[in-house]
Amino acid sequence: MAQRIFVTGGAGFIGSHTVLALLRARYDVHVFDNFHNSSPRALRRVTELTGAPIGTTEGDVRSMRDLSAAVDAFRPDAAIHFAGLKAVGESEAEPLEYYTTNVQGTVNLLRAMDKQGSRRMVFSSSATVYGTPSYLPFDEAHPINPSNTYGRTKAMAETVIRDWCHANGDAGAMLLRYFNPVGADESGRIGEDPTGRPDNLMPFIAQVAVGRRQKLSVFGDDYDTRDGTGERDYIHVSDLARAHVAAVERVLERPGCDSCNVGTGQGVTVMEMIRAFERASNRRVPYKVVDRRAGDLGSYYASTERARDVLGWSPEMDLHEMCASTWNWQQQNPNGYRDG
Repeated sequence: MAQRIFVTGGAGFIGSHTVLALLRARYDVHVFDNFHNSSPRALRRVTELTGAPIGTTEGDVRSMRDLSAAVDAFRPDAAIHFAGLKAVGESEAEPLEYYTTNVQGTVNLLRAMDKQGSRRMVFSSSATVYGTPSYLPFDEAHPINPSNTYGRTKAMAETVIRDWCHANGDAGAMLLRYFNPVGADESGRIGEDPTGRPDNLMPFIAQVAVGRRQKLSVFGDDYDTRDGTGERDYIHVSDLARAHVAAVERVLERPGCDSCNVGTGQGVTVMEMIRAFERASNRRVPYKVVDRRAGDLGSYYASTERARDVLGWSPEMDLHEMCASTWNWQQQNPNGYRDG
């Protein structure tokens, strides 16, 4: 009998790609999502790609009743917890929404899992928990010192999960600290479809290239990087999905709490990303350099040795594949999932 994985936020960008990878690995999956920043069409397309059914509950992680009913009905062997809010700027303006969703939502899920007697968890964390780098690359021993509300909610949720594991000797958790997920499944059927104005670089570039937006704003060109623009570690979302499958396998095998960075270990500047996307799409990406954004870092990237050693995982897809797959998705779906 297939092992059962309960996935909160499974209709989102990373969630839908992970559900696809889980189904291809022959897991039984149930998605719990309020579809606030996602679309049920993503899950329908995953079913089309795999031929496998996906159980779905529409609900909110802030509701203990919603979560308990879904977990009790599905009886999962493990959970992957994606559901949460993730915009740094918005978190500063609406901190209580972020603490309620990202921290209380995590507590609610753990309580629902406890009630069912299922104590295995993979958590969608973030490199933002590290804050301003004391050194680079970031490794998992780097001090946790987030510099914004979003990062603090992720760090606090990590602490909750660690304490839960410590209090329950049979509990197991993996905290995956993402860097910058980009790209799309090679089919072009699922991809990143932000509601409103994109917060991240890659979907904004893609929307400019496809004609939905006029130009890209480049925030600062005077950083201490190769070309003066900000440098980030980008990871293909399909590689990230594979990391989640490896993390599920790990937590199902053994108790305890551990953390792993998920990145490539290499930085890419904004200008390098623009040029790579232009090559992959054969489209020009107009841009304008504007002032730096408050709080932006010049450079950060991951140490990925621990993910290799603990999970047996390494990234496989390069920058060209990140850009080409994004363009394939954007061309097929110029208006995202609103195209049907």
